Amino acid sequence: MLSRLTRPQAVAVCAVPVVALLATAAFAPLPFTVAQPGMTANVLGENHGTPVITISGATTRKTSGQLRMTTIEATGPDARVSVGDVFDNWFRTDRAVMPRDAVYPSGGDLKEIEKHNTAQMRQSQDAATRAALTYLHLSADKVKVTLRLADVGGPSAGLLFTLGIVDKLDGDGSGGDLTGGRTIAGTGTIDAAGKVGAVGGVALKTQAARRDGAGVFLVPRAECADATSNLPKGLRLVPVTTLQSAVDSLVALEKGKGPVPSC
Repeated sequence: MLSRLTRPQAVAVCAVPVVALLATAAFAPLPFTVAQPGMTANVLGENHGTPVITISGATTRKTSGQLRMTTIEATGPDARVSVGDVFDNWFRTDRAVMPRDAVYPSGGDLKEIEKHNTAQMRQSQDAATRAALTYLHLSADKVKVTLRLADVGGPSAGLLFTLGIVDKLDGDGSGGDLTGGRTIAGTGTIDAAGKVGAVGGVALKTQAARRDGAGVFLVPRAECADATSNLPKGLRLVPVTTLQSAVDSLVALEKGKGPVPSC
């Protein structure tokens, strides 16, 4: 026969599974990843001692400015993100808690994800080359472009690759740097027709850009709202929709005349 528990005893007994449940929830892995501002790279220069852009079959220009592609760094696909991790990073402006599937393809292991990201980068580089050569009315049969950027995957550097090729081959169209000697950063996919597409993690990428000296950030127009949240002081946002709009804005900034859109 069970003895009757006093109220304090009953509360104590009930509290045991509740505490155990809360403790389990606090340390149980969740389908999230924690991201932060990542590295940036000047596509007009070198990365790990290797030129990012190499061109043969056409005369190239010496450039003085920088075009910095931006990245985010995220916890790995197998990392355990707990409730505590989410709460610790939720309100930080230099961190973002994102659904894992938004950063890594669903259902893939690490090797599959790396293969997927490498393939996306290769497709992005091919599209960037075609977009740049089409814009400059140059033949891909005569002009060969090689793009190398170690340890970076995905398609979000497409716009900056394209602008880098254009700057090395044509500049602003009148002999000047497309950058005007500035440090320009940005992000955005691009297709062979020169259309700029949205990417993720823009608010973190603006922080990486400003950290590494950029004063202007090219952002896909559809992501202006994300880019303006927690925008670092001293960083000017320039929304773009196409390669042509990006070039026009950079030339206007360089010449100091003409309209430059803003978010």
